[in-house]
Amino acid sequence: MVLWVAAPVVLLGQAPGGVPPEPSTQADVSWKPVSPGEGQIFVVHVAEAPGREIVVVAGKALDEPLHFDRTADGTLESLAAVPLGVTKTVPMSLTVVYADGAEETIESAVPVTPGVYHHTKLTVAPELGRPPTPEQQARRNREVSRAMAVSDASHRTPKLWTNDIVLPKKVERVTSGFGDGRIFNGQVSSRHDGLDLDGQVGDTVVAATRGVVALVDTFELAGNMVYINHGAGLVTAYFHLSKQLVSEGDTVEAGTPIGLVGATGRVTGPHLHWLVRYGRISVDGRSLLAVPAEE
Repeated sequence: MVLWVAAPVVLLGQAPGGVPPEPSTQADVSWKPVSPGEGQIFVVHVAEAPGREIVVVAGKALDEPLHFDRTADGTLESLAAVPLGVTKTVPMSLTVVYADGAEETIESAVPVTPGVYHHTKLTVAPELGRPPTPEQQARRNREVSRAMAVSDASHRTPKLWTNDIVLPKKVERVTSGFGDGRIFNGQVSSRHDGLDLDGQVGDTVVAATRGVVALVDTFELAGNMVYINHGAGLVTAYFHLSKQLVSEGDTVEAGTPIGLVGATGRVTGPHLHWLVRYGRISVDGRSLLAVPAEE
């Protein structure tokens, strides 16, 4: 049985002839998990009421657009995300357009399960623990802007990802979890926005799901990296590679080799830093792996 949460409805339009739709025929909006975790992906479902064909659904969760795709059973579904630091609710607003010309707006508050995160102590070379120089900060700002441009482009790209979602490398352990605090040389400097997977230099790294390679370069902190645009708001990235095996514009499938594990950039040893974003929201990649099981 699918769990769902009812949401209040504000009608924006009426059916032709001035006759409003019956309240009992409104769309059903639900999401899974019912209380998604802080820093996690979740799936929004919109189901038609009997006799009320839906033409399109559009909306946002927080400031990120949603992209609804019709499934085999007729339900419309979109990914959405809970950012780190949001521990109570995610506001969501949907506009549903019906075949008879009527529209309705459905406002929801998605309850959030707060995450449990830990601080990770790292000792790095003194030069890596100091505040960046103006030149370094300028470079980092440029690199962040380029990465965010990939996220923005993902909202303008049709859905490419499929339910064939895989972990990007075989791994026995996670060396640093998503959302943990990073303490460099005794000072908390950041929250970890990815998942660090243990590995040795030369281990194969594969694409998590279908998409188009959007960015291949060497960044100061990320080292040799690859960003993939999966469309409909979904982006993955792979950091600290010893070698990239793809070029910008390449189409990849789940399991396509895209690079080799390395220790480039700001690292303490060889590993894969796997980044997953919905739009500009970084999330735990393990919640993306759970998406096919939620359907």
